[in-house]
Amino acid sequence: MAAGLLTLAFVSPIYLTIVNAFKSQSQIVRDPSAPPAPPTLHNITDALGRSDKIIQIGLTNSAVTVLASVLLVVPLGSAFSFWLTRRSARVRRSVLAVFAAGLMIPPAVVLLPTIRILTILHLDHTYPGLVLSNVGGGYLSFAVFVYSGFLRAVPGEVVEAAALDGAGMVRIWWTIVMPLLRPATATVAIFLSLWIWNDFMNPQFILGPLRGQTITTGLYQSLGQYSTNYAQLFGVMFLAAVIPVAGYLALQKQFIAGLTTGASK
Repeated sequence: MAAGLLTLAFVSPIYLTIVNAFKSQSQIVRDPSAPPAPPTLHNITDALGRSDKIIQIGLTNSAVTVLASVLLVVPLGSAFSFWLTRRSARVRRSVLAVFAAGLMIPPAVVLLPTIRILTILHLDHTYPGLVLSNVGGGYLSFAVFVYSGFLRAVPGEVVEAAALDGAGMVRIWWTIVMPLLRPATATVAIFLSLWIWNDFMNPQFILGPLRGQTITTGLYQSLGQYSTNYAQLFGVMFLAAVIPVAGYLALQKQFIAGLTTGASK
C-alpha cells in the first residue's frame, strides 16, 4: 500500500503534465486530472510560436550547456580517478574525502562564492562561466566517485603491462582504461545530463534573466505576473521534457549496464 502511494506521488506530476499539454485552458481549470476530451495540439503550436522563442532558445542553450559540461567532466573525472588509483591508500582516502564535501555541501551554500570567482575571472553572466561552474561543482565529485569505484575492478597487471611496453600514462588512460570504463561513462553522462538539464538555480543566478536562458529559466519566465495561460505553460513543459526523456530511452541499456556492472564488481 505504501509503495503504491509513493509510486502514485512520483507519477502524478508526469501524468498531469502529459494530459494537460493536450487540453484547452477551460478544460484544465475545470478538471486538471481528467484526460483530454477532445485532445488538442494548440498548446504545442502556441508554445513553439511564441514571439520570445522560449522553446527554441531554451532548448538550444540547455543542449549546448549540457554537452559542453559533460564533455569536460567525463575526461577530467576519469583521468583524475585513474591518477588517484595509482596513489597510496592514504592519499586516495584524503582526496575522496575532499570530493565528498563537494557532494554533501548544498549548491546554494557555494553559489555566492562561485559567482564572486566568476566575476573576478570576468565570466559572470556568460555561458562559459555556467559551464565552468558545472565542471567545478558537485558534478565532478560525482564523476570521480563513480569512476573510482569502477577502476578498482581494472586489473593492475593491464596497466603495468602497457607501461612495460613503453606506453605513457596518458596513452594508457585513453587507449586502455577509457574503453573499459564505457558503462561508467554512460552512467555518469546520463546522470549529469539530467541534472544539468533540470538545473534552475545556477542558470538563473549566473546567467541572469536578461543575459540568457536555459529551458528551465524559460519556464520560469513564461509564468505571468498576474495571470497564467496554463494551457500554453503545460505545452512548454511537455516540450521541455521530450528531449531528456528521449535521450534516456535511447541510452537506457547502457545506463542499466553501468549500474549492474558496478554492482557486480
